[in-house]
Amino acid sequence: MPKRLIIKLIAGKEDPERLSGALNVATTALASGIDISLWLTSESSWLALPGRAEEIALPGSADIASLLQEIIESGSVTLCTQCAARRDIKEEDCIDGISIKGSTSFVEEIMDDNATTLIY
Repeated sequence: MPKRLIIKLIAGKEDPERLSGALNVATTALASGIDISLWLTSESSWLALPGRAEEIALPGSADIASLLQEIIESGSVTLCTQCAARRDIKEEDCIDGISIKGSTSFVEEIMDDNATTLIY
């Protein structure tokens, strides 16, 4: 079992099932003692802004905003630099605990021998 799980989330409110699946996998891994790094890219970038996760509901699924908050509190959440720039999102606009980093940081994380990467 990996000691670190890196999840690159591409889907946003246009695909709530994939979004929910990624967040559920992340929180399940956290509960299992696995270190989680969640990367928000493409349309999931909007989740970095306050109130955006609360706008997404998926019947039969755990609350999206609660799942995201759990990952922020117990893992790490990073917003892609280029994705943020394309959406005019600055770090001070983000939910506390979400940082903005570039591709170099992502590559460093995924190259760790103790890491497994998933893309949703």
